[in-house]
Amino acid sequence: MIQNKYYTQENHGPIEFFNIGNLELEEGGVIRDCTLAYATFGELNSTKSNAVLIPTWFSGTSKIMEQVYIGEDRALDPSKYFIIIVNQIGNGLSTSPHNCPLPSGQGYFPKVRVGDDVKAQHKFIKEKFGLTELALVVGASMGAQQTYEWAVRFPTMVKRAAPIAGTAKNTLHDFVYAQTLADALTSDPAWNNGFYKSSEEMHVGLKRHAMLWTVMGWSTEFFAKERYLDLGFPSLDDFIINFMHNYFLPMDPNNLLCMISKWQHGDVSKNTHGNLTEALGRIKAKTFVMPISHDMFFPPSDCHKEQLLIPDSELRIIDTIDGHLGLFGTDPEFIIQIDTHLRDLLSVNVDIDKFAAT
Repeated sequence: MIQNKYYTQENHGPIEFFNIGNLELEEGGVIRDCTLAYATFGELNSTKSNAVLIPTWFSGTSKIMEQVYIGEDRALDPSKYFIIIVNQIGNGLSTSPHNCPLPSGQGYFPKVRVGDDVKAQHKFIKEKFGLTELALVVGASMGAQQTYEWAVRFPTMVKRAAPIAGTAKNTLHDFVYAQTLADALTSDPAWNNGFYKSSEEMHVGLKRHAMLWTVMGWSTEFFAKERYLDLGFPSLDDFIINFMHNYFLPMDPNNLLCMISKWQHGDVSKNTHGNLTEALGRIKAKTFVMPISHDMFFPPSDCHKEQLLIPDSELRIIDTIDGHLGLFGTDPEFIIQIDTHLRDLLSVNVDIDKFAAT
């Protein structure tokens, strides 16, 4: 295992851990003693009907989801809901390449898919909390991929779904872009086929990775209007160093590569032999598809095409020039819009009859 002081309780806690046992993977192989890191907020009611599940996005942990999206008088209010934030496999807190001992860790870590995450999460919430329904599954970016997978794979369990800034089937554009992120890391001279001695040795690749996120994570309008000044950074260089580099450089490259691969191959139509229309047609949840207006990864047009295939769904566009990385909560108006739409969704009385198991 590689020691990395970034992935600690001090930085990302408080978190708890649940071992689901051996996880057999979609593309072969197994993760032994697969452990999910999670955080909970609020109390589960007597009927176990107020549970909200939030999966994490690329590189993110439960801490940032808590900080940006949960709070008193927010849509996701712990006084009303029992909120579970589950860290995806490979994000550094749950079982990941850097914390999995050899011969299974580092460059030997197996290929994991979004479906593997959701299968593991399903086992976790059933065994740990005895849940048979979720009032809402909400996730952003890769969390949206997991949200779609939940709604397709377990349609009678998910009552409401809110995929934010993500798609049910990854596009070719995103596949190619994500490959540049992977190449930025694996072309570092210290890469050594994933068996580098420390994350710090990979600083060249991590900086290139951060720069690619700078280019595409924020919109062209973000730069044209010098939004980084509004965020308290005196120059673009200062923003790149003290926001983008500061965020990505402490992370483990193998962890990032694990998530990149999942992102690239995210596709709910795997559940229906490649038929996306049939897969999205399975969804019973009241669904709000919530793209970001200036997102250069998942533009509203891509999300709208999928939303039209989901029964009883609505398109709710979040307007912000901060683009995809507006997910960090950098625009207060973004937060207001998110809360408005989630309140609307949570207020919908779902038709219980359609959730009867068939």
